[in-house]
Amino acid sequence: MKFKLIAMDLDGTLNNDQKQIDPPTREALLLAQGQGIRLLLASARPLPGLYRDRDALALGEHGGLLMAYNGGIIADAATGEVLSSTAMDMEDARRVLRLLETLPVTPILDDGKQFYVTSRRGYKVDYECRNNRMRCSEVPNLADFLAFAPCKLLMSADPGCIKAVQARIARALPEGLTVVQTAPFYLEVIPSNVNKGVGLCAACAAIGLTPEETVAFGDSENDIEMLRVAGVGIAMGNADEAVKAAADRVTLSNNDNGIAAALEALSDRNYSVAD
Repeated sequence: MKFKLIAMDLDGTLNNDQKQIDPPTREALLLAQGQGIRLLLASARPLPGLYRDRDALALGEHGGLLMAYNGGIIADAATGEVLSSTAMDMEDARRVLRLLETLPVTPILDDGKQFYVTSRRGYKVDYECRNNRMRCSEVPNLADFLAFAPCKLLMSADPGCIKAVQARIARALPEGLTVVQTAPFYLEVIPSNVNKGVGLCAACAAIGLTPEETVAFGDSENDIEMLRVAGVGIAMGNADEAVKAAADRVTLSNNDNGIAAALEALSDRNYSVAD
């Protein structure tokens, strides 16, 4: 099998637990790009949250792509041109925000440029702002404030109750929306037709590839569709058990350069760039 694109989740996959790309992983990915393989950063974050890793891996110099909002936006890493975009219905989003007011969660809204919250002291608000390098503004009420169609609605919740909260949200969502867990403390409401698998297909279509020509890496629930769609789906050693079950193979953890180890193994098995 030959592949032409490597798709990677960020937190828990490309990045170690200190939110950094370890040198062996960076070197392996730079080498891959030097051989003509494109990179796709695939994240639940807004686009600005991908820029640090985009620059660290020089995606703009090698025809790389960015996937934000779990596939809600696909963009060219060099120019920032949006190649595909899917947003929520604004009225449906407002209804969900009203629902979240009744639950033990901290909603975090964004318009692609900055975050909006009712309190900057909310659970994981500062973490999210720092992680994405985006400003944050307080508003009295998010549902009243909403005047645009968001790509997603993010919320933080205590890991001890997050599954129960997710189930409650799922039962009350308007048709066409779904709720996924993207971190031990994050839930996201997104359009049902948006996921990283659909996003990977859209990214491939934009540059004339097929999903079978890709290898994908992930560790969380929202990576499963991408791993299934890719020609080779690889779960990190630290991945959820459901993610490992959905993958073709499992590599080392994000703290042990699992991406670099897997790419070396693929090379040893005659995986190469197509002519």
